Amino acid sequence: MTISLLTFYLFSAVILLSSLMVISTKNPVHSVLFLILSFLNAAGIFVILHAEFLAMILIIVYVGAVAVLFLFVVMMLDIKSSISKENILQYMPIGLLVGLVFIAELVIVLINTKLDLTSIQILSNPMNNFVGQSNTEAIGSVLYTNYILYFQLSGIILLVAMIGSIVLTLREREGVKRQIISEQLERRGKIDLVDVKSGEGIDV
Repeated sequence: MTISLLTFYLFSAVILLSSLMVISTKNPVHSVLFLILSFLNAAGIFVILHAEFLAMILIIVYVGAVAVLFLFVVMMLDIKSSISKENILQYMPIGLLVGLVFIAELVIVLINTKLDLTSIQILSNPMNNFVGQSNTEAIGSVLYTNYILYFQLSGIILLVAMIGSIVLTLREREGVKRQIISEQLERRGKIDLVDVKSGEGIDV
């Protein structure tokens, strides 16, 4: 067993454990942190598979933007753990049903899949059509030509998600005082300057 294979199994085990902690932990902030951990280990697997561009995109987009943004939204919304626990108990049967259906589909696909040596050889050497180009150049040439529309649509979806998170944080809530900067900066008539002599106090 080589070092790369051991590293692959190590990253895979950490991804499975962190994914389990994402859906099982009670604190939503901890869930997001475990989600970031799973993304980082998935990026490590991409590096092992010589897909450095995908690893970089996974860290920059998912960890650096989506996961961190979701973390700040969760912290600012102040989600109560009791409400989350009630929702988990309420939707547990539906979640188990969807999970069983998903596992059954995976088993059916694995049973009906036949190994083809030709396809394995193509997957092991996918750069035949891009001779003389690196992984980043090959992915960029395909992404910005054949899939430019999907790339733009994904950017629009991320923009809408960012605007939605800003709207959620700026909404008015009961019992929460909003900061009014103009009133804080306006000090006329609200502060009195008093010359206090040494050893004497002032009447409040």
